[in-house]
Amino acid sequence: MAHPTLTKAEHEAIAAAVIAAEATTNGEIVTIVARRSDAYHDVALHFALAAVLAVTAAGAIRPDWLTPFDNGWEHEAGVAATLFTLLIAQTIAFLAVRLLLAWRPLRLALTPAATKARRVRRRALDAFRVGTERRTAGHEGVLLYLSLDERRAEIVADAAVHAQVAPERWGATMATLVAAIRANRIADGLVGAVAAIGAILAQVLPKTADNRNELPDRVIEL
Repeated sequence: MAHPTLTKAEHEAIAAAVIAAEATTNGEIVTIVARRSDAYHDVALHFALAAVLAVTAAGAIRPDWLTPFDNGWEHEAGVAATLFTLLIAQTIAFLAVRLLLAWRPLRLALTPAATKARRVRRRALDAFRVGTERRTAGHEGVLLYLSLDERRAEIVADAAVHAQVAPERWGATMATLVAAIRANRIADGLVGAVAAIGAILAQVLPKTADNRNELPDRVIEL
């Protein structure tokens, strides 16, 4: 099922949540929503190669299906015919699987969960390094990254935040956000997650009089 793009009202609601959260803390919250974190074309290639190996294994176990032309042939010609039949079968298997997995929903469905988790985490870290890391005077930025197609989210914190907040403390926030994504309540999930992050930051990095807004409050869609 395709995920809807955030509406203008939803953008405004998320930005308002960021502003409200930052009103109680020196921390800066950046929100990014990506359609997906990877195309996973290598996964399709791996499945296609696995199909080739499966055909090869089947030929080794039951070679009779590869030798329909042996009768009346010389030994050398029979071997050549067998190898040619195997090559054709391997090619068909590779192309069939590769073309089938050109359909992104199926490719994504067959991608292992661990692979999705690694790719989403990597993309979140890349986004953090570009747009959040060391972009504040006190190194107090937090990135909330949501990848829609994978239905996964990541929280990446700058040095000052990471030093005071154990990664486990973000667990409940992440669980609530992912549950909202699965219910197709993306904006509500982000608003709730931003509020939860703000509550944690207010405890460890309370607002000071000289603090200024250093990072954008708007949600960024990739």
